[in-house]
Amino acid sequence: MLLGRILLIVQVLKLASALDLPAGSCAFEEGTCGFESVFEFLPWILNEEGHYVYMDTSFAKQGEKAVLLSSDLQAEEWNCLRLVYQITTPLGSMSDPSQLNLYVRFEDESFDRLLWSTKEPSDSWLIASLDLQNSSKKFKILIEGVLGQGTTASIALFEIKMTAGYCIECDFEENHLCGFVNRWNPNVNWFVGGGTMKNTHSILPQDHTYRSEQGHYMYVDSVYVKHFQEVAQLISPMTTAPMSGCLSFYYQLQQGNDNVFSLYTRDMAGLYEEIWKVDGPGNAAWNLAEVEFHAPYPMEVIFEVAFNGPKGGYVALDDISFSPVHCQNQTGLPFSAVESSCDFEKDLCNFYQDKEGPSWTRVRVKPNMYRAGDHTTGTGHYLLANTKFTFQPGYIGRLYGPSLPGNMQYCVRFHYAIFGFLKMSDTLAVYIFEENHVVQEKIWSVLESPRGVWMQAEISFKKPMPTKVVFMSLCKSFWDCGLVALDDITIQLGNCQSQERLPPPPGECTFDQDECAFTQEKRNRSSWHRGRGETPTSYTGPKGDHTTGVGYYMYIEASHMVYGQKAHLMSQPLRGITGNHCLTFFYHMYGAGTGLLSVFLKVEEESKESLLWRRQGEQSISWLRARVEYSCKRQHQIIFEAIRGASIRSDIAIDDVKFQAGPCTEMEDTTQQSSGYSEDLNEIEY
Repeated sequence: MLLGRILLIVQVLKLASALDLPAGSCAFEEGTCGFESVFEFLPWILNEEGHYVYMDTSFAKQGEKAVLLSSDLQAEEWNCLRLVYQITTPLGSMSDPSQLNLYVRFEDESFDRLLWSTKEPSDSWLIASLDLQNSSKKFKILIEGVLGQGTTASIALFEIKMTAGYCIECDFEENHLCGFVNRWNPNVNWFVGGGTMKNTHSILPQDHTYRSEQGHYMYVDSVYVKHFQEVAQLISPMTTAPMSGCLSFYYQLQQGNDNVFSLYTRDMAGLYEEIWKVDGPGNAAWNLAEVEFHAPYPMEVIFEVAFNGPKGGYVALDDISFSPVHCQNQTGLPFSAVESSCDFEKDLCNFYQDKEGPSWTRVRVKPNMYRAGDHTTGTGHYLLANTKFTFQPGYIGRLYGPSLPGNMQYCVRFHYAIFGFLKMSDTLAVYIFEENHVVQEKIWSVLESPRGVWMQAEISFKKPMPTKVVFMSLCKSFWDCGLVALDDITIQLGNCQSQERLPPPPGECTFDQDECAFTQEKRNRSSWHRGRGETPTSYTGPKGDHTTGVGYYMYIEASHMVYGQKAHLMSQPLRGITGNHCLTFFYHMYGAGTGLLSVFLKVEEESKESLLWRRQGEQSISWLRARVEYSCKRQHQIIFEAIRGASIRSDIAIDDVKFQAGPCTEMEDTTQQSSGYSEDLNEIEY
């Protein structure tokens, strides 16, 4: 059951009245404001006296769900969704706590996007601040509670509020403080100033928002400091959507102080990065600060004051705002991830080579035992060094990337494949060239790698000066000069390791962590298996997965099956929508006895599946991309069916499955024809 003091807590919580709440919001005072419980699951119960909805052990069992769905919403501007909630967990039952999930359901997508999830129990209410990117699409908010272990477990929702603006913005006029919190320090912390708050130790300013005693701001004061080196931190909500632009705020310093006022970012791994510091004594008036802020993945902003002497004084903070436009004091061109990446399908994009002559050759080859197709599609273009046109002992091939602004964290990812080298050391290396090519630094080089397998490499770096990423291939001698292939280069802001902590994108599965939401009716030796590296049987199956070269994929092992035996891999149930779906995946069908790979559409309550796509017989030694476009207005599933061929050399594999809304932007490359029945892209209407 819910704690008895919840009503008292809710009375204190006055985020907004029920009369003027915007669309997508509800305080649960007299009803659920257009939010409805989904019929297939348990209902959320509205408390008799209002104030909240809940689910608990009085009517639900462990593992059961209650789902609350909003009406149709639209947010053409960036919005912030704040959720006030509480999860109670009995002592001794922390092994399986209750869970609260929030999804966004776009009208043209067949799956829900998980925006936020928590299992954090609390004795009082908590606030989650969630960024909703601007979009012209209609959407719904879906809130799912999953009851955990314990006889008194419960989940309560006190308020949902959707307002225009960014969650990181705040004028500190409402008592929830926009979700900003202190990192607790027993001696010194940030406090709410202004209004009726008075302090006898210091002369605190009027707030910046209203320029009166009625407004509020945050401040930290040295009168509470007991020891030097005390630090007070005010921490913003964690961003939940990629952001890049100008973060601005107003601050005020008491003159003649001995403190340091700084601004940091902190990612989910706990990595701090200083992005701003007061560079002068300031004055008694409110000062405007503008800081370039880049959050390609979830991170917090931390306002920190460190007291280093007896004259600490106070620091005040107000009116934090964000603009997706770069700050006026920004010098140089802003970074563009699109302009700094290339798959080489059309040209070299913004990459270029030495003027002496072409060293990297853009090629398109038919995959065979000695040379793989490209990584992007299996039949497209990639770069090749040490070809017969450029091969000579002592040869060095350099590929230069576009100029990157300095003092920013970057993540470089690319795929490479090595063929024929006796010794791999430095056959492919990545260098950083600083401005004017004066300073060079090697940041990566290949050591050992499976031959003929597309491998993913990733590098994080940060330099104070503008830089260029340079890919260098070295041919040392006649006897030690093979082929180096390069494809799918991406350069993004942020640290690669922090990006790896992100949840997988909705509707996508690489099979590297698990089988995602795919299921099988039965599991035995003749089922689909999750594997990595080479399959057990020689001359069939892939040498590595498509995603990274060392990850996982799904495959059938022909030596465990008999001729004609089938294995089915089924997706989770997908919602029907008006318009087209696009399914993309990579498949591997190599081996003299390769059988049949098919994709079927199974519609709810219909016994017969419809064929969407099929390939038969050996296709290629490389991974090939498939694009399947279809439409279905009813709930359905996608089924991957593999049929074992005539011999044990008929392993079939799939990887990197992705469901997308809308039509496929490019038609599937059909240059690789099957040896038997083949069907081009189909559209099926239901």
